[in-house]
Amino acid sequence: MELIEKYFPNLSETQQEQFRLLETLYKDWNLKINVVSRKDIDELYIRHVLHSLGIAKTQSFLPGAKVMDVGTGGGFPGIPLAILFPETQFHLVDSIGKKIKVVEEVKSGLELENVKVTNARVETINDQYDFIVSRAVAQMETFVHWIKGKVAKKSKHELKNGILYLKGGDLTEELSAFPKATVYPLANYFDEDFFETKTVVHLPIKFRG
Repeated sequence: MELIEKYFPNLSETQQEQFRLLETLYKDWNLKINVVSRKDIDELYIRHVLHSLGIAKTQSFLPGAKVMDVGTGGGFPGIPLAILFPETQFHLVDSIGKKIKVVEEVKSGLELENVKVTNARVETINDQYDFIVSRAVAQMETFVHWIKGKVAKKSKHELKNGILYLKGGDLTEELSAFPKATVYPLANYFDEDFFETKTVVHLPIKFRG
């Protein structure tokens, strides 16, 4: 929790309490339905929560903005971002039912009213969003195909509407087909060794009606 406050010092009391409660909720639910590895659950705040919030260091979401988290798994990056941006609408999507069950319970336990949870393949979602976030669920080319037609036309943020993707390692080859992609190294924002090879990739997506 000190980690979160180190990088996000202006949290409200409600947000502080929600971030504290995350660990209890995930540890409890992970015993029933394994969504986070044992090693990762012990380092939940650095490997999952702070990693998810790396997206917030590249772009703050505005009140009323719509963000979809594709392949949310246990709720990352969507749940930490929804705590940080309570006036932004988040739609967390995953095709695996047991993972979505955990996300529903965590959402309920944290009383997050700005989160909608759907058990479905992303291709079946018929809506549009300012940003689509995810944590390395597929190669960028595949991901872009999945989210076709789901990015809203009008950009209201500093960054253009599109994808904000948490990725690690050398992305040169993967992003060679996407010259408009910008890579933000998380080591620029976070001191911990874990973030040395971690990045946020922003890929603007043109609206196709």
